Amino acid sequence: QVQLVESGGGLVQAGGSLRLSCAASGSIVRINVQGWYRQAPGKQRELVATITYGGSIDYADSVKGRFTISRDNAKNTVYLQMNSLKPEETGVYYCNANVKTSWALVSRDYWGQGTQVTVSS
Repeated sequence: QVQLVESGGGLVQAGGSLRLSCAASGSIVRINVQGWYRQAPGKQRELVATITYGGSIDYADSVKGRFTISRDNAKNTVYLQMNSLKPEETGVYYCNANVKTSWALVSRDYWGQGTQVTVSS
């Protein structure tokens, strides 16, 4: 089994910054892609940013220039630095990882439990 544990959420004023972390543990051979998604109240979960094992990055248009995703492959950890936060970015932020484990034939997706980010106006 694989576990993803997120940290770093909280309450911040508009224009402020937060840094999220997500550490993966378990029988991990390789994490192919790690990413962050968010879900605002009453809305569907949406992509924020992803990063591949090789370092290729993709951002939602709405966060480009303000958010930075990075990863430490040795620690199986992904980070999301969020700057210039806006009230409409309030929601639960979820970590996702596509993982090849030692006991499975194919890679599969895992999700963290989510961390609340609240941006006050």
